Amino acid sequence: MSLLLEISGKLQIGKAEEVKNLVQEALDTGFKPKEVLEDGLLSGMNIIGEKFKNNEVYVPEVLIAARAMNFGMETLKPYLVEADVKEKGTAVLGTVKGDLHDIGKNMVRMMMEGKGIKVIDLGVDVPAEKFVAAANENKADLICCSALLTTTMMEMKNVVAAVEKEGLRARVKIMVGGAPVTQSFCDRIGADLYAGDATSAAEVALAALK
Repeated sequence: MSLLLEISGKLQIGKAEEVKNLVQEALDTGFKPKEVLEDGLLSGMNIIGEKFKNNEVYVPEVLIAARAMNFGMETLKPYLVEADVKEKGTAVLGTVKGDLHDIGKNMVRMMMEGKGIKVIDLGVDVPAEKFVAAANENKADLICCSALLTTTMMEMKNVVAAVEKEGLRARVKIMVGGAPVTQSFCDRIGADLYAGDATSAAEVALAALK
């Protein structure tokens, strides 16, 4: 079995230490950092993402796969920098002000990182101004807002207004999601992108960055 297939397979079952060691072994035997990233780590995470979307695996399996990916990335990152492998874009992510739910947001972060997107995770209870400041500071391409409560989803409208006020509207796309959020709500508040689940969020983000 190819080392890259082995990395993908071990990642899918959450064998973090083995993934880390296999990444090093692949690099030592001459695989390019980009190959290890795309055909090993990202390939495994994409398969988990698809299975999650099809209800073949659930949150715990995604979490252990993401942990294994992080172990592999720790080893790989210095080599990627050296080889000047660029990330596909930068997303600022957070749960909006007044909302303390983070499981969905964390899943989105893992799935986006699994697509090679750099994610600046602001955590929960994030005010509109903080999204804008982080987007400016990190030259972000996307602002991604999550809400799990109907009472907090209107805060997303404030994020759109803050982005417009800062003059970032032409450069930064706004994605919204979370249990009560819909495509029609996204359209109504003037956001750009909507995703109904973590896997879709990563796919929509990637398509928006192309």
